[in-house]
Amino acid sequence: MIHAGRYHELTVGRISDHGIYLTNDEGDEVLLPNRYVSMKDAVGDTRRVFVYHDSEDRLVATTEEPLATVGDIAYLQVIDRNDHGAFLDWGLSAKHLFLPNRNQQGGVVVGHKYLVYLYEDSITGRAVASMRLRSVVANDEIGVVPGQQVDLIVASESPIGWRVIVNCRHWGMLYKNQLFAPVRIGDRLTGFVRRITDDKRIDVAVQKQGYDEVKDAAGRLLAIIREHGGTLPLGDRSAPEDVAALTSMSKKVFKRALGMLMKRGDVTATDTEAKIK
Repeated sequence: MIHAGRYHELTVGRISDHGIYLTNDEGDEVLLPNRYVSMKDAVGDTRRVFVYHDSEDRLVATTEEPLATVGDIAYLQVIDRNDHGAFLDWGLSAKHLFLPNRNQQGGVVVGHKYLVYLYEDSITGRAVASMRLRSVVANDEIGVVPGQQVDLIVASESPIGWRVIVNCRHWGMLYKNQLFAPVRIGDRLTGFVRRITDDKRIDVAVQKQGYDEVKDAAGRLLAIIREHGGTLPLGDRSAPEDVAALTSMSKKVFKRALGMLMKRGDVTATDTEAKIK
């Protein structure tokens, strides 16, 4: 079955005046309109397309890439609203994502962005949005382990850090003392699970931990030095805020990374400068 709100690998089944009809193995069809069709398209070819419902409730395919698909959580902007709900910028030129009133929390304002979850409506089959994240984001059953690389979405700020959504499934905490570059709500980051507490709290970081963290930081530091023409005005006596501003690293991680580069013979360093050999 061809579902809305998802990508599909489909085969060109026939060509019409309106575009090409793509089919799956079950014989289901969806139209890819002419504006997305190439003169090279031929029956039997395979196309990767995104599928959605148009204004007349018909399934339509596009080669445009939306900002999110069914199962994703995304930070999307409200561009219009009516008595039934709001419409979000989905990244598609011909389609906005519907956010029904029942799925809103506290109302929404045109021009503002909100974190929403995309799901397939069980009655209409349409892809719709919901701000009620607690129904899909929970820590009752943890599906990640310490050290695992994860996808993070910044959800809200607290006095100690940022609450994040881990792999679109769990709540996590990214502490401010683990961050050395600014972040904003809606930002997508690659992170690593630092620990999972007995009360099922997930602490994450944006750097690898232990030796892997230092090895990764050394590679990034060497690239930064090269970007600065081979000399970086940082060393053991540099202020932590200067280190963070130029490298997005803590002073501790910077010193370890610099030490690794010196040990490998990649750079020389003074108290105030690192230079590629």
